[in-house]
Amino acid sequence: MAGAVAMLGSWGLSMAMAEKHRWAFASRFRRGAFGWRSQPAVQRVREAVSEVKKVARKDPVLAGEGAVLFLEKVSPALERVDSSSGAVGRAVNRAVEELARVIASAPADAMTRDRWLARLWQAHADDRIPYIEVLADYWGELCGSRRAASEWADRLAGTVRAAWSPDAGQHGYFHGTSACLT
Repeated sequence: MAGAVAMLGSWGLSMAMAEKHRWAFASRFRRGAFGWRSQPAVQRVREAVSEVKKVARKDPVLAGEGAVLFLEKVSPALERVDSSSGAVGRAVNRAVEELARVIASAPADAMTRDRWLARLWQAHADDRIPYIEVLADYWGELCGSRRAASEWADRLAGTVRAAWSPDAGQHGYFHGTSACLT
């Protein structure tokens, strides 16, 4: 067993633990899981953040994986919730802020972080009711290094230029503008 752990290294061990870890929040955040009621949704968001932060004290990479999973699941789960009071939006914004710190501070290797960023980018793009749109404001930190942040900025810059074009046929909204600028 000791030889296997040495062979896996810290990344492999964390990935093996991530595959075995069962997040309590995951089953609660199914598409449309909360119906229209906001209070249970707000409570579940808080519980999920607490669960991830508790794991972060012992295994920050596993917590980063949990944070990414939560951010992938939260918007679809809340899309039918009555958000007129603003409570759900505030809870999710706070969750995004706290979980972005967990992801940013996780000592993940470049491959793991790249996978996280790809998953987060897809979740951000698929965010029909913009619950996690503020995630883009933390994109530079989520990248984990100047090199990765620069690569993402270069990747997004062309689309941002087109979105800002004075040509009426080209300009428009691009969900990645904030991510590019961070």
